[in-house]
Amino acid sequence: MKQNMREAMLYEKLPDSRVRCHVCQWQCAIAPDKLGVCKVRQNREGKLYTLNYAAVSSAAVDPIEKKPLFHFFPGSQVFSLGGWGCNFHCQDCQNWQIACVDGLPSGSQTILPEAAIEATRSHHCAGIAWTYNEPAMWFEYTLDSARLARQNKLYTVYVTNGFLTAEALDLIGPFLDAWRVDIKGFSDDIYRKLAKVSKWRGILDVAKRAKEKWGMHVEVVTNIIPTMNDDEEQLKGIADWIRNELGELTPWHVTRFHPHHLMSHLPPTPTSTLERAMDIGHKAGLRFVYAGNIPGHPGENTACYSCGNLIIRRQGYQTELLGLKDSHCKFCGADLNIRTSIIERCD
Repeated sequence: MKQNMREAMLYEKLPDSRVRCHVCQWQCAIAPDKLGVCKVRQNREGKLYTLNYAAVSSAAVDPIEKKPLFHFFPGSQVFSLGGWGCNFHCQDCQNWQIACVDGLPSGSQTILPEAAIEATRSHHCAGIAWTYNEPAMWFEYTLDSARLARQNKLYTVYVTNGFLTAEALDLIGPFLDAWRVDIKGFSDDIYRKLAKVSKWRGILDVAKRAKEKWGMHVEVVTNIIPTMNDDEEQLKGIADWIRNELGELTPWHVTRFHPHHLMSHLPPTPTSTLERAMDIGHKAGLRFVYAGNIPGHPGENTACYSCGNLIIRRQGYQTELLGLKDSHCKFCGADLNIRTSIIERCD
């Protein structure tokens, strides 16, 4: 639809009317009339266009814990928007109906940035998240919306596979508060098998840049898939990297896989596997390792690593704040790395 088409922001013109996109780390060189890997960016007569500006596949009011973000405005509600397309082709994709598309499907609704912010406020949400599919796919839209959100004192969240370029990150960085990133494994082989991506280590660099350069709150998720990324080498690699590069207070969510999409033949992740992953994380020095997709498990709760008191109790998406004072334990004063206010940053 014409109303959803915009000239892209980050691209360069190449010989023979080709263009190179600089939004994600594929950095596709696209011939005239062709699409990039994401299927939502097209070269039209030597200019790159995004086909899905403000094109929404889904909108909902969610608890922030659903993202999952456990140390970012706990107990708050977030207005969640999903778009179309993806730059990964994950075998276990839970939202493949909106991610695995070719162009913009019919029936998509349009929610312009101003309307998205108004909806966030009218639903009494503390912030807005771009989620369900990879938010970099509608980078220009999320940038425009994030600017407006900042003006309206709303927090902003990217739920991302982390494959954004440093150039794109630096453009949206002043307006983005949380970077909830997937790290699917810790080897070339795993990323090729799971997502058809080989040069994955840039994901690590950009996550570190999001925290260090832009002061974003970062949380990491690993969906643990039986026989794929559940071995000690993969899990210890991720845990060690988080500890060494993002810090011991960075939350790591190890979540239960459910059979889906092209991996319906595999069993759900045993609880014992998640508990083993949690143990690996703790032994690596991480203070906060959470078990996901198993409601009622004590691994959902936040306890103070210093005094042992229960700080936040969670039952599914029900959250009870018990011992939080700003970002610290109210019992002993330990820093818990829990973001409860928006940090003002300069553009």
